[in-house]
Amino acid sequence: MKFGNMVGWLGVLFGFLVAPPQLYKIIATGQTQAISLVTYIFLMLAMTCYLIHAIHIRSKVFIAAQAINLTVNGIILALLLVR
Repeated sequence: MKFGNMVGWLGVLFGFLVAPPQLYKIIATGQTQAISLVTYIFLMLAMTCYLIHAIHIRSKVFIAAQAINLTVNGIILALLLVR
């Protein structure tokens, strides 16, 4: 398996690890205000892997989408770190 494809699948794995715990927390508490720092760290790892994969396959649309997602979620992560 090529390096770019392995990084893409690694991104899928990190992305899969993000949603279930966050969804459980929202359902259990009924609140969305308490955002998990660990969740956003894994989300940033997943999006970074997706961006590397998008660059590897030279997909301009996915490169742009992941760059935007990394920027927005990076700001959220930064805010979580300074709270």
